[in-house]
Amino acid sequence: MSEIDSLVRRSLEYRLLAQPFLVMKTTPAPVPFLLLFRNTGPETHAHLSPGERQRLVTNWNAWFDQLVASGKAVEGQPLELATRVVSGTGGARVVDGPFAEAKEVVGGFVKLLAADVAEATAIAQRHPGLAYGLIIEVREMTPQCHLGLQARDASATARALATA
Repeated sequence: MSEIDSLVRRSLEYRLLAQPFLVMKTTPAPVPFLLLFRNTGPETHAHLSPGERQRLVTNWNAWFDQLVASGKAVEGQPLELATRVVSGTGGARVVDGPFAEAKEVVGGFVKLLAADVAEATAIAQRHPGLAYGLIIEVREMTPQCHLGLQARDASATARALATA
């Protein structure tokens, strides 16, 4: 390498080192949440006219479609009213519903990706069904099993969220 090449190279290195460090802002990875919808049965909406029920469904769908378009909703689905509860060792006890406490029945869900519980709550607070008695439970999903163990491979979960 010639002396001139060496001087040019040192000059470039000096200029690069003299540049202020660029600080990149990073956004925290989104956290998955479930919105669980309760009090969604027909008795909750029996007092509404057919037109009012249609407006509620249209507004509900618009709320969900906006979340999908903004990348906040991963999936969502209403659930049938009929239910089956399995409990006991080996699932020995099986009880079919619906049950008397219809307010407690999960009638549907939306899986969200939000920055934190405050954002997930704000999304739930904009739901048009709240004005008609809908109850929304906001639950953060966790990779940790409640037995204190890793529930699933974190890298597999990250890949699944990235493709969602």
